[in-house]
Amino acid sequence: MVGASQPEPPRIPRPSPSIRTWHDGGVSTRETVRTVGIGAGAKELATEDMVLNIGPQHPSTHGVLRLRLTLDGERISHAEPIIGYMHRGAEKLFEVRDYRQLIVLANRHDWLSAFANELGVVLAVERMLGMEVPERAVWVRTLLAELNRVLNHLMFLGSYPLEVGAITPIFYAFREREHLQRVMEELSGGRMHYMFNRVGGLKEEMPAGWTTRAREAVGDVRGRMSDISDLIMGNEIFRARTRGVGVLTPEQISQYGVSGPIARASGVDFDLRRDEPYLAYSELDVPVVTRSEGDCLARFECLMDQVHVSLDLADACLDRLAELPPGPINQRLPKVLKVPEGHTYAWTENPLGINGYYLVSRGEKTPWRMKLRSASFNNIQVLTELLPGTLVADMIAILGSMFFVVGDVDK
Repeated sequence: MVGASQPEPPRIPRPSPSIRTWHDGGVSTRETVRTVGIGAGAKELATEDMVLNIGPQHPSTHGVLRLRLTLDGERISHAEPIIGYMHRGAEKLFEVRDYRQLIVLANRHDWLSAFANELGVVLAVERMLGMEVPERAVWVRTLLAELNRVLNHLMFLGSYPLEVGAITPIFYAFREREHLQRVMEELSGGRMHYMFNRVGGLKEEMPAGWTTRAREAVGDVRGRMSDISDLIMGNEIFRARTRGVGVLTPEQISQYGVSGPIARASGVDFDLRRDEPYLAYSELDVPVVTRSEGDCLARFECLMDQVHVSLDLADACLDRLAELPPGPINQRLPKVLKVPEGHTYAWTENPLGINGYYLVSRGEKTPWRMKLRSASFNNIQVLTELLPGTLVADMIAILGSMFFVVGDVDK
């Protein structure tokens, strides 16, 4: 009959879960037991957490990294970064190379920061020798270190949006990289592994008119950085994928030794170029870019702003070089270079964070020990604490925002 009330269906109670957890091989496995049914006909359905291996060949990583994730549905409950797939024993190889040959090994572990990697080695050796480097070499080193920093950051500014679904920015980033790589290649002969640092200075003098072309390249890149920022920073999808995702606290930064733009995005106001200056940074005003949010978006914004800072520092170095009188670019070295017995530690503000070089010499032509503290190694370890509790869909956004090179992790 129309309008007659229908009887309510019987209420079926929701399954009440109970959780059992055990450990097997160092990985927690959790079984959720749900009671389904009513009364004597109740049954138990068991579900297990899934262990998912990301890698060791995963397209979102700059190198070969493996992540072992334990998933509860779509949420990560445990994360273990497994490294070593690219390990080539660089620190051991240092011990059987003379001090000139160290450079060819040192500039390859972070292939996006080759000049900065060379720099830390020669600074450590020069400190052991008590060597004074010509002033022109100091300023050229500072200039090239900042140009290399911009090249590094442009790669991540293009590749990170690619990892979260934005294809276009990588083309703009490579366009700008090409302007700077052209002047770096003209100076050193290399596009990635420059091999331009030498103990006591630089390989050779700058080509005629090179500073003018370098200044033009810096201006071109600065004028077109808005193409990347306008495309990304106002994109609602990009901001939704990164804002509030993967938040790192200053306490976690300190516990894991995270450094560089990732640490500064969490409010850690520390930069070796300003706080413990080397090269010519003591004569430059180095603004330190920081954020307080500590999420993926803040890390990307720090990287973007850091490019503008480095371009300004490069212009300042070019202005200073224009004022310097002609002079040597390196020191004359003996045919067999031996470093006095002792030890030293040199550290630099590499594009990805703090790199440290602990050199131990026994007075021979090869180091007795060269320990490398790479920025990416510490930056990737914090994933153990950062990923649990997040969704699998956010894992790629978090992973890409850590701005690491796996060769820098494995060494």
